[in-house]
Amino acid sequence: MRPFCYTERVMQPFLWIILASLSAIFAALVAIFGKIGLSNVDTTLATMVRSAFMFLVLLLAVVFMGKVGGLRAIPNKTLLYIALTGLAGAFSWLCYFWALKIGKASQVATIDRLSLVLVIIMAAIFLGEKIGWKVGMGAALMTAGAVLITLAK
Repeated sequence: MRPFCYTERVMQPFLWIILASLSAIFAALVAIFGKIGLSNVDTTLATMVRSAFMFLVLLLAVVFMGKVGGLRAIPNKTLLYIALTGLAGAFSWLCYFWALKIGKASQVATIDRLSLVLVIIMAAIFLGEKIGWKVGMGAALMTAGAVLITLAK
C-alpha cells in the first residue's frame, strides 16, 4: 500500500470535477473534429476508425498501468453489464456520427447531451436515486435549453 500523498488529499474532493470537466472538453472536441472529419466519409466507417483508435489508446493505458491481469478477475455479471455499455456506446456513436454528418454540430451535441436528463430519470427508476427539486429543476432547464438551441436557426 503506497502512502497517501498531500496532493491526493487536497485534490481528492475536486478530482471528479476536474475529470468531468476534462470529459466535457474532450466530448466537445469529438463534435468539432467529427463534424470536420465526416465531410467525405461514411459515418459507420468513421465510427469504426474512431473506435479502433480508442481501443489502441485504452489498450496502451491498461498495459502502461499494469492492469492487464485484472481482466481475468472481472465477474461474469459485471462483464455482461460492461458489454452492454459497449453495445449502447456503439449504437450511440453510430447515431451521433450519422446525425453530426447531416446536422449542425451545436444542435446535434445539444440533443445528445439530453442523455444527462435521461440518466437522471433512469437512475431514479433503476438505481433508486432520488430526484430533489434542484435536480428536477436543473433537468427541466436543461431540456428547455436543448429545445431552444435545437429550434434556433
